This record gives sequence, C-alpha cells and structure tokens, in this order.
Amino acid sequence: MMQVKVSRREALSGGAATGAAMVTASRVDAAASPLLAPRPPMGWNSWNSFATTITEAQARETAAIMRARLLPFGYDIFTVDIQWYEPEASSYSYNATPVPAMDDYGRLVPAPNRFPSSTDGSGFTRLAADVHAMGLQFGIHLMRGIPRLAVKRNLPILGTRYHAADVADTNSVCSWNPDMYGVDMTRPGAQAYYDSVFRLYAGWGVDFIKMDDMSRPYDAHAPEIEAAHRAIQRSGRPMILSLSPGETPVLRGDHVRRFAQMWRISDDFWDEWPMLEAQFTRLENWTPYRAPGSWPDADMLPLGRLALGKRDSRFTPDEQRTLMTLWSIARSPLIMGGDLRHLDAATLALLTNRAVLAVNQASTNNQPHFVEDGARIWSAVPDGAPRDRYVALFNTGATAKAIGLPLRQLGLIAPVAVTDLWSGESRGRVQGHFAVTLPPHGAGLYRLAAR
Repeated sequence: MMQVKVSRREALSGGAATGAAMVTASRVDAAASPLLAPRPPMGWNSWNSFATTITEAQARETAAIMRARLLPFGYDIFTVDIQWYEPEASSYSYNATPVPAMDDYGRLVPAPNRFPSSTDGSGFTRLAADVHAMGLQFGIHLMRGIPRLAVKRNLPILGTRYHAADVADTNSVCSWNPDMYGVDMTRPGAQAYYDSVFRLYAGWGVDFIKMDDMSRPYDAHAPEIEAAHRAIQRSGRPMILSLSPGETPVLRGDHVRRFAQMWRISDDFWDEWPMLEAQFTRLENWTPYRAPGSWPDADMLPLGRLALGKRDSRFTPDEQRTLMTLWSIARSPLIMGGDLRHLDAATLALLTNRAVLAVNQASTNNQPHFVEDGARIWSAVPDGAPRDRYVALFNTGATAKAIGLPLRQLGLIAPVAVTDLWSGESRGRVQGHFAVTLPPHGAGLYRLAAR
C-alpha cells in the first residue's frame, strides 16, 4: 500500500468529535465565514475530454494552456476529475473491482503510475503548487463515502479507535460507480473520517472539490453533504464544495445552498440539443436560490474537442452561442470541458467574449420572462448600472422566429440604446418593444442602456 505523509499534528487531531466537542464544533461551523464563491466559479474540468484517464503530464500541459489562453478572462479553477486514484482507469467506464491508491487510513491518493510526483507520498502537493504558480486554483473530484477496498481491509480511521467497517454503510452504493460505500453519519468515527480526508486534501493545497454521487436520492445523502461542509470548515483551508450529479430537488434549495457553493441541477450534460433545451426550465426553477456564494450549476461546457479526442462538439454554432448565452444570463458556473490542447479559434472566441462574461460575473436580478412557446427570454441588471438591462433572447424552435417583449416588462419606459454583446455592434435605439429575429436554436444577448 502506498505510504502517505501524515503529520504529528494531523494524527493527534484526527479523532472523532463527540458530546460537548461536537456541539462546540457545530457552533463554530455556524459562525460567519468568508464567502467562498462570491461570483459563479469559472474554470476547466478534465471529464468531457479525458474521462477517467488524465495523467500528470496531460494535466500540466493543459494547465499551461489554460494559463495562457483562459486565465486572462477569469477562468482560474483547474480540476482533475474522477478516478485520479485508479491505476488502470482507461475510459468513460469503470473497473468492476477497482484497486484504488489509498493511504493507511483509507484515504484516496493519486495513482503513482499516472501522477509520478506523488510517488514520495506527497499526494497532489507538487502538482497543486505548480498549478498555483501559474495563477490558477487546483481542484479535484471526490466520490461520496469511503473506499470499498478500505472497508474490505478494515483500515483504521486516523486519530480514532474506529475502523472503516465501523462507519461504512454497505447498503449505500453508487448506481454507476463501484469505488465507494456511503458513510453512516450516525456512527462514531464517521465525521472523523471525513475530517481526515478533507484535512489531507487541504494539506495538498486543494482549493475546489467536486463531490460526486450526492443527489440521488438527495435526502438520504444530506448527512454526508453536511459532513463534507463541516470537514472543510475544520480543514484549515477554504475549499469550494461543488455537488454532483443528479437533479438536486428545488425543494431542497435552502438546504443545499447552506452547505455547498455550487450544485448540479441535472445529470451529466452533453452536446445534444434536447439536453440543452431541458436546462432552460431547470435554470428558471432555480432562480430563487441563485445568490453570491450559492450557484445552481447547469454543468460543464461540452465545447471543442471531446470524448478522449474522438470527436468535436455536436452542437451547431448557433446552439453553442445559445449555451454560452444561457449559462451567462442565468449565472451558472462556467467550467470548460473541451480538450484545451485542440482549442480552435471559434471556441476560444465563444469562451472569451468579455462583454458576455460580464453578464455571468457581474449582474443581479437575473430572471426569466415568459412570453410564448418556442421563445425564452431572460433579463438582468448590470452591476453599477441599475437603469440598464441585459436581455437574452432564445429561439428554441425549429424555424427562424422574431423573439421579443415589451420594454415595460423590463421596467424600461424611455427609449433605450441597444448593443449586441456578441458582436459589440450598436443596434440603434428602440422604444416600446424590443425584438430580434433569431435562427433555429439561436440566441442573442444585448445591453439596453437607458440614457
């Protein structure tokens, strides 16, 4: 088994909090803390392009491209997705009997054959430090629970008298991934296990954790969502918690935004029009819960080269613009999924339009307006310009169509100057009603200035 460095302080402080100690910790958790995600996070994730297979060399190459081409526009979170701990990961499927790299306490560590800088037991410390030196934040994927192999070997939980089998819920399993059992948060040692995991990753310099298998079913997994939140607060390092996948119930909006900074609102999103069309309703439904520090996540942007280099995005150019327009006006996190080593000019232009990104990063009162079938309309208020409006128009139909609405629905009465944010061109002044003819599955994004 791979040996991982454990500090004396970590070993002494890893025990389970019980009784008065747990009450005290809960009070600390409830105290005011700095806002971890005041704006929708922006970055890149390896899943859409590398599946389970990314290596350290590929990660370093991609991070360098990200620094040069996307970081100047605000994309700053670099995330290694699922199974970085699996030595034999090879595709979008999972080994039925995985043998993940773990430390002596059942905590997942990088597979040394794929991440050679971890062979000395330092985990992702060196890779994270080099990513930080590029001006980026470092993120990793984590499955809910405790490795099944740790339970089979009944490994000890750091700093406690408990073992993996004492906290594992072997009836709580992911339907699509065989790596983990759930953790029964009613058992002694359960929170200590999560505390030890997040403390280890904090020590590596992790800034962002995408935690998977969290929402199906949501209520059954809510105790582990809370446990991850507590563990981050106790880790000594601020880390954004991103929950995935599945349709987090809108009725649990108050709960999820208390314990995570972003959460998936759908299953995996790929480059198919029916999936994109379905995200409109989901983002509309989540409007009451969108706020600084809490972001409904419509999932990654499947743009450019995808699927282990086998194909380019199936979205048409119009559908790609619709995707970026919807994610921007609804303030979904912007996480690029395509292979940056094959980043083409058109995709780069789509990702780096500063006027469009400003809608995602610096607007308020983002809301849908319901007009007619085949049309979707959103508006928002630009930060610092309360009399102006951002307006996004969408034609979800199969033929060209004029999409618009009365300006009074936007609170605008006087004539307004219209700027097309995608092209940067002025469209003159309008009064009374604003409409644009859009192609099938097309979108437009505009700034209406009341001057």
